Order: sequence, then structure tokens, then C-alpha cells
Amino acid sequence: MSLVLEPPPPPLSKSKTGAPLKRCFTSIRTALPPPNHRFRASRFPLHPTSSSRPTVTVVLKTEKEKNAVTEQKDPPVRIVAVVGQGSVSPLKCTPWEEVMMHTAKRLKWVDEGYDMVVVTDNFHQSNYQTAMDLQKELACADILLVVAVTNPDSVKWIGTNSGNIPNVICFESDPGLVNKLGGSYVHSEMKGSIFDKVVGISQLKKTDETKEVVQTVSEAWDRCNSDDIRFCLLVIINAYIQPVPTLKNLRSKGFSTLNCMVKNCGPQILDCLMDPNCRKALQCLNKCSPVDQVCNYRCIASFESPKLEAFSLCVLQKNNCLDLDAKIPEKPYVQPMLKFRGKDLCHETAEDLFVGWMGSLDWSWRVVAGQNPAYDQFPCQYQLFYRGKAKGSFWYEPVFQVKTLEGELVWRRRKYRVKRANVPGTFYFSVLDNGVVSKEYWTIVDVSEDFSWGLFHYHGAARVAGQSYTGAVLVSPDGTYPKQTQSNRLSSALEKCGIKEWELYTVDNCACQDPPLGIPEGSSLHSMLDAKDQSWSSV
Repeated sequence: MSLVLEPPPPPLSKSKTGAPLKRCFTSIRTALPPPNHRFRASRFPLHPTSSSRPTVTVVLKTEKEKNAVTEQKDPPVRIVAVVGQGSVSPLKCTPWEEVMMHTAKRLKWVDEGYDMVVVTDNFHQSNYQTAMDLQKELACADILLVVAVTNPDSVKWIGTNSGNIPNVICFESDPGLVNKLGGSYVHSEMKGSIFDKVVGISQLKKTDETKEVVQTVSEAWDRCNSDDIRFCLLVIINAYIQPVPTLKNLRSKGFSTLNCMVKNCGPQILDCLMDPNCRKALQCLNKCSPVDQVCNYRCIASFESPKLEAFSLCVLQKNNCLDLDAKIPEKPYVQPMLKFRGKDLCHETAEDLFVGWMGSLDWSWRVVAGQNPAYDQFPCQYQLFYRGKAKGSFWYEPVFQVKTLEGELVWRRRKYRVKRANVPGTFYFSVLDNGVVSKEYWTIVDVSEDFSWGLFHYHGAARVAGQSYTGAVLVSPDGTYPKQTQSNRLSSALEKCGIKEWELYTVDNCACQDPPLGIPEGSSLHSMLDAKDQSWSSV
């Protein structure tokens, strides 16, 4: 794909500028962020009710008033998603309309002020009032997302009514639809790999920022999962509308970052650059958007080494040279299971549910499927939970396989310290992962009485890496999906997490020879329950 630099068409021109945005798209020019595109028309009746934005308190200091306080609210971000009537997504063949409705709900977890209307493209066949209402929505939209729209009448209607929207992105849709970012038109030419040729070197600096947004959004969309669909919208909001706190992180803060690294971590930097694996990791990370967790963690898992750990430990964890500070997400709120086998859940029983089949088997659980695209998609995932030698200590060691970016299959293992939270069935996890500390809040959502399956949810953050995340894992003793008789209960458990079953990645458990299992000698297992006493016949 090459970048072609050309002027945008005149305002309100009906001529077509730009080719399709299907899977990937590139920018032809970068403009300054558009003026505040916020005039408000009447709300579209199908739009979900939104609550007010969190207020931001600003302290104004003057010579006479050092603590004058005012409150201001950011205006809401308005998104309209138009999907092809009857179109089907690659997410387990789920209708695009359902995927986008769920995306609208998940955007609220990031910010209550993110409002998204979802409509199908048969609006022009509906009554006149429906089309008029949609026109009002488009008149004040910040982003128009078009997915799988190919009907000629729909394409014409969208082209006529979207001229004033600063951000228009179209996927899997008719080539005649035009794409814009920050008020600038996006033009793409498919000529092989993404960005393999740039035409117009004099304009390169102007296009760099938009090019990075384009590449990040294109690659995320191609991964075909619900997290990355939401991520695409957040990237655009952050770049062209208003800052998204979870995406505020930049890889470098300029001279202060470089000065911090050289002053505090010179030997670690040199060791990393001299080590082939560590050097590959840095080169790989440099190609990722700093806010793209999937891309970043694939680099880390592929090229992890002691030199990379020492580098990250010094630059990020000990000295925080990038000056980042991610926090554990508060939403969605997930309630832990309250009872097990008819009795109120206590801390000891909850820990036993984590320990699971350990003792009867060489592992506690195997992961059947997971929701997070960065951390839950690895093949052959084993969970090892156990009580340590020290009184009250509890540990979690996941063992999983990684297919590196060079095509090699390798085993990886982590070690988490686990502490009880206030409510039984909730826990605090912490781990040093390649030199960076991640802290997580886990919830036991449900475990079947016969230990045939369980569902665990987590919120987490790697503070100094500037990354926050959520996810969930469905587990069973042998890595197979729960029986059909459990489908209603499983759906209910997933609903408590705000997760649809079509969001889950199915873990490849087919080729898992010789996993590096085993727990420290002297560890203990169950306190009140024991899975080996169950007569579950599949193990």
C-alpha cells in the first residue's frame, strides 16, 4: 500500500476522493484537529441513554487566589455506526449489528460520555422520520463507522449525508465510500504490504502522526476481536477528538526520557543492544504502537530474555523513564459467586476452587478459552495454584506455549503472588513479567459443583508500562469445552462479566507435549475441598 498525497475535494463536493477502506487504509494528508464539532440536534430515538461525564476539577492559582476551583465537563463523543443489513462478522459469524451494539456498551466502560448509535443500512427503506432522525445524528457526529455496507442506495445516502463529519472510517464496504481522519481525506492504493512506498517526501512529517493512527487501526481491525474493534474507536477519539486517559501513553517524552535512560541504565541498555534476542525485542516493540497491547506483548513473549528483563526493570520499573502511570480499570464490575455447593463462599473455599484439580492432576486447570486478545490467546495454557510454605502465602503459576514471531514454539512460565481481597472469591495478583510489575484483581465468577469448569475474570495494569486491561478465562480440567447441559449457566456467568460467548478465543490444546509443570517442594494444596473426591468421568 502506498501513500498518495493529493488535495482534498472542495467542501460539499460530491466527487469521490479516495479509494476503499476495507481492511487497511492510509492517510493522504494530516490536518490540525478539527474545530469543536459539538452543536447538538435532537437525539436519535434508538440511542442509549447516557449519563453525564465525570467532572474534572481544575485548580486556578493567581497572586490573589491560590485555590480558586472551577468545574468543567468535556462534551460527549458522538459516534454513529451503520452496518449492512443482515451482514455477518468474522467473530464466530455473529451479526455485525450485535457486535456493534455490544461495542457501544463496552465503550461506556471507558467513559460514560462515549455515545454510539447503531443502525442497519435499511434506514432509507424505512419511514421518512427514521431517515430524518439519522440525519440529525450525523449532523453532530464526531465519528461515522461504516461496516459491511454495499447496497448502492445506502452508499449514496451515506455519501450525501456525511460530508461534515470529521472522522469517517469504512470497513468491508463499497469502494465508493470515502474515509476521513481529523478532517483529512484518506486514500489507499493496494500495492503489497502496508506502507511499502511513500510518495511525496516533502509531506512526510505532516503525515507521520496520521500514518501511525492509520496503521494501528488497520492492524487492530484485522485481528477480528471485540477488544480491538473498541480499540480502533478509542485510537481515533484520542488522536482527533479528545484525550483518552488509557491511551495517553507515548513511547518517549523527548530529552527527559533519553537523559533518564542514559543516566540510570547505561549498562543495561548496552547489554540489551549487544544481545541478539533483546535487540530483536526492542526492534519489534519499536514497530508497535505504544498503546497496542497485543502487538507489544507478542514482541515480549517472542523475544524475552534476561537482558530484556534487566533493561525493562531499570528503564521502566525502577526509574519510570517514560513517566507512565496506568491504573487498574474499575469497569465492568463483576460480582463473585456467593455460594458453592449450597454454602456461603469463604476465603478458604475460594482458594480451593483455584487449586482445583492439582494433586489429582499435575495442574489446577487448563484454559479452554479466553477473552483478552493480548494475554488469553496463547496455546496450551496450564494453571497451577498452590499454597506456599509461608503461612498464608498463595501462588499462581501459568504455563503456556508461545509461537514466536520467528515461528518457533516455546514454553513460557510466570509466577504470581496471590492475596485475598476483602470479599471471598476476589483476589489481588502481582507478577514481575519481563522486568515490569503487573497488578491484577481477579474474581471467581463461577465454578461448577463437580469441578468440570470454571470462569475467572480479571482487571489489571502494568503501571510503568502505561497499560491497563481486562480479561476472563474459561477453564476445565482437560481443556475441553463445558457440556451443552451447562450452556445456560455458562452464559449467565459470562453475562455477569459483560462478555458474550462469541468474544472468547478458543485455546489450541492439541499439541502440548512436555509442558514444564511442577510446583515447589513443600507446597500444600486444598484446605476444605478436594477435586479428586469428585466422580467427574471425563478425566
